[in-house]
This record gives sequence, structure tokens and C-alpha cells, in this order.
Amino acid sequence: MTAIRAVAAMLFAGLASASQVHAADGNASRGERVFGACSACHSLEPDRNMTGPTLANLWGRKAGSLASFSRYSTALKASGVIWNDDTLLAWIADPQRLVPGNQMPFEGIKDAQQRADLLAFLKQATKLGAPPPARAQGGMMGGGQAPNLKNLKPAKLVRTLTYCKDSYTITTADGQIHKFWERNLRLKTDSSDDGPAKNAPALIGAGMMGDRADVIFADPAEISVAISPKC
Repeated sequence: MTAIRAVAAMLFAGLASASQVHAADGNASRGERVFGACSACHSLEPDRNMTGPTLANLWGRKAGSLASFSRYSTALKASGVIWNDDTLLAWIADPQRLVPGNQMPFEGIKDAQQRADLLAFLKQATKLGAPPPARAQGGMMGGGQAPNLKNLKPAKLVRTLTYCKDSYTITTADGQIHKFWERNLRLKTDSSDDGPAKNAPALIGAGMMGDRADVIFADPAEISVAISPKC
């Protein structure tokens, strides 16, 4: 066990040394563009979690410790990592190398300059009280800002949802009828401030061919009640 810890310490020291070489060379403006690849999963707003936890107030935080985020992997929570210049650059380069067994679906940025640029941007954008740059706002709809689903246009408001054989039929508030193969319709929930009103599910298009969509509910309990068997 002592030998394993020694090897791990040497590995981390090597990663930290490499980070120190490049951290001062970052350009925040370029880093904001690099962050576009991160914004589909990470917000810069405090306690606005998405696929991953918010990055707001990240420096000095223990990995896996944000109270408002409940989906951390066991490996990350047990890692003991504190986020700083060195650990973040090592994480950006290769998350699995820094914390083996974590569930981050990201292979890392191999270009050292891009890593340094991203770090420079994050150091500015994650500070307490820093306004997130508009184009760096994350969103779950293809990487853009997630739409607010509280006040939907009739074309996006689901009135009825029926199921027959292998198909769903949705009638929206404007009277239009939409049919989907069961594998092309995803049922989701969004309990955030941007989610739909209670018992007012939203129909959001998905896929490039227009043959897929998401129906987003305010609460999981609404799903089974909303679907009526009807042929």
C-alpha cells in the first residue's frame, strides 16, 4: 500500500509540474471559446447544476462536495482532491488519470495551450459574484441556453398524450397532432425554475430530422397519469 501511494504521489506531482508550466500562459478570451464544449454540461451560475455540477466558486472547493449536486461518483467523493490551478489542469487533461473510476464522460483536452486558456477563463468566470459571459451560458438543449418552459407557446404545450402499439400521439394546445415512434420520444423531468408548470408538460423538438422529441414534465408523478392508452 505504501508503494502504491508513493507511485500515486509521484504521478500527481508530475501532473502538477506540467500544470505549473502552462497555467501562466493562458488567454481568457480564447478560453471562453474552449468553454463552449463544457457549457452543455456545466453552468457558471451558483447552484445551477446540469449534467454536471456548477463551476461557480470552484477554486478551493473539495471535489465531490457541492451540497446542491447529488450525482457525484464514489471515486470523486473519495479522492480528496481540492480544486486549484494544478488539479484542474490535470483534470482537464485527463480526468481518469487524476481520479480513476470517476464518471466524467470526457476524455480530456490534449492541447496544452487550450488547457491553459480554459483555466484562465475559468479563474475569471467562476469567482464569487462574477457575471457569467452570455455566450458561455450552458444549456441542455444542444449546448445553448436552456429555454424557460414556464410560459409556453401553444405549439409547445402538451394537451394530450396517448400510446398505441409502438407509437405516441401528442396533441398540442394549438390543435396540432404529432406522432412519434416510441423510441424517438423521450420523457423527461425538469424541477428547476426553468422547468414547465405543474401539469403543463412541454414538447421540445430533438434530432436533426424532426422525427424525435422530448416531453418534459415538472414532476415524475405526472408521467404515468398523462399517458392514456388509446388506439
